[in-house]
Amino acid sequence: MTAALRTGATPTTALRPSPAPRPSPVPRTAGPGAVGQLPRARLNGIDAARGIALVGMMAIHALPDFDPDTGAPTWSFLVFGGRSAALFAVLAGVSVAFMTGRARVRRGAAVPTAVGLLARAGVIGCIGLLLGYADPSLAMVILPYYAMMFVLVAPLVLLPTWAVAGAGVVAAVGGPALTHVLLPHLPAPSLDNPGFGDLVQGPGQLLAEVTLVGEYPALPWMAYLCAGLVLGRLSLGRAKVALVTLVSGLVLAVAAAVTSSLLLHTYGGVDRIRAAVDASNLTTSETEDVLVFGGDGTTPTSTWWWLALDKPHTSTPLDLAATTGVALAVIGVLLLVGHLAWPPVRRVLGAVQAPLVAAGTMTLTLYTVHLMFINSAHDTYPAMTSYLLQVVAVLALGLAWRSIAGRGPLETLATGAATRARRRVLAVASAPPSRRSGGRHRQRARHRWAPR
Repeated sequence: MTAALRTGATPTTALRPSPAPRPSPVPRTAGPGAVGQLPRARLNGIDAARGIALVGMMAIHALPDFDPDTGAPTWSFLVFGGRSAALFAVLAGVSVAFMTGRARVRRGAAVPTAVGLLARAGVIGCIGLLLGYADPSLAMVILPYYAMMFVLVAPLVLLPTWAVAGAGVVAAVGGPALTHVLLPHLPAPSLDNPGFGDLVQGPGQLLAEVTLVGEYPALPWMAYLCAGLVLGRLSLGRAKVALVTLVSGLVLAVAAAVTSSLLLHTYGGVDRIRAAVDASNLTTSETEDVLVFGGDGTTPTSTWWWLALDKPHTSTPLDLAATTGVALAVIGVLLLVGHLAWPPVRRVLGAVQAPLVAAGTMTLTLYTVHLMFINSAHDTYPAMTSYLLQVVAVLALGLAWRSIAGRGPLETLATGAATRARRRVLAVASAPPSRRSGGRHRQRARHRWAPR
């Protein structure tokens, strides 16, 4: 959600930050100044994907999930339900890759890099808690969960890319399994937006909520961050990489959907789930709703067959795989726009993409403004009218702000905090021992050896 990079005009060089001269180059590693030092150019496709994720989240918040006449899911829910939030999370991993120089962070740079990521997480988390007044029936604020994901990703930037990919697989499979085992022993989710009061009065409950039992549980959702971190380390300016990203995403999404369908309908998973309804805390009607619309971040633990579901916000392995696949496909398509061979088509699509790119550079700010609006007395419009007005407003505001000021105000706040924290750590580490200790050790040594 937070836009980590400033977009430039040359896609082919967007992911090639100029490294500082080093006496001995270390391949595939990021320097100590990685966090907070951004590439001079950006990939428009990445920012456009952020813009689409923002528009999708707004649709989920502003538009109804089901048709009141038929009870069937609406088009907006079928298109954006669970997918826009997953796209945001994957793009968060891409942002972390860009912040850390698109490579494994050297051990010597681990502390300043981690401090920078934690400072960014702190700002995002505080903004999220300030929005805790938001009506959960309108929107569950993702920012506190997002902040926890930034905390959890900090050690992963030290790993080689293959290990990050492995960690993503473990999170996608092991995270839901661990939740399934621990959920009966954990505090029940509040199904409310947390605020600073929750941080003070029930820190344990809040920690359980943002990591395991809430709407966007950070532990299994690390699968998204890992996918984005791996993707961000690739040469995204190359058409071949964009095409492979698109195809891989489609294959993953289709494979997850087919696997879920086979397990639930061919091998009797749905029947097992319905037979175990008495052992769950859901009624028969609520069980059917979860089977159609998905959950609130987790599934019941009455049977392991629940983990075969691929519906939105169930955080099952197949839900994580399917939504990761869709996110990769969207990113791949948008990256390919810059590689179209026919210039007129490329220019037209680039012009259409421009408002999304602009909004994508300040999604943290625009997401916050959107939440404040739908929870205010000013949102008195019919659902579709409200949604369309908000989309026009955020796209126009993104274009105007980018042309006048560049980075969004909340993005500036988060990036500034990360940069200052990193620089302070580097300054302390590079200071002479006498300055760090106030000269006390040197003075003691001199007195010890002084003639008496």
